[in-house]
Amino acid sequence: MNRNPLALIVVAFVIAFAIYLGYHKARRPGPSFAPKLATSTVAPDFSLESLDGKNTRLSDFRGKAVLLNFWATWCGPCKIEMPWFVELQNQYASQGLQIVGVAMDDASKEDIAKFAKDMGVNYPILIGEEAVGDEYGGVPALPESFIIGRDGKIVDKILGLRGKAEIEDSIKKALNTRASTTQASIAPKAFNSQLSSIPR
Repeated sequence: MNRNPLALIVVAFVIAFAIYLGYHKARRPGPSFAPKLATSTVAPDFSLESLDGKNTRLSDFRGKAVLLNFWATWCGPCKIEMPWFVELQNQYASQGLQIVGVAMDDASKEDIAKFAKDMGVNYPILIGEEAVGDEYGGVPALPESFIIGRDGKIVDKILGLRGKAEIEDSIKKALNTRASTTQASIAPKAFNSQLSSIPR
């Protein structure tokens, strides 16, 4: 019985894609399996290892506006926006902006560090964990960023690639928020030590 070679190729491709999709869905649950974070809610705190081996908490940056960026070395759109983040960090650091990258892929710490160096990254990069991604809605697609105000509340959520001007507008909104007295004093020592480890 003769079989159409093209049909066999198509069937093989569909099966391979289904296996690939199933693996990634199992590895990174979609938003239906994770809490959805709305604006004005407090961003979940976490502790992750930085590229220099230090444990870093999101609350270390309380009192600053934070752009929390989930990304991966294989992510094409991430490579487009990372130079924007470098520029925005330089431009708004003196006003209280801190960009924090969370690498959500299976690359080694050394490969992630090399990638960040090649991209000229001037902000902390943390090694991501699925549990943290789940806290932020499962991170169903990359890149995904959360703009967090000085009070620790989410100002904006960016799923996928957005223009630099739109990102900058969200950063300005976050910078215009105010930290409460109790929130601003959560971890001053950790915050000061973190500042000393940020590349200049």
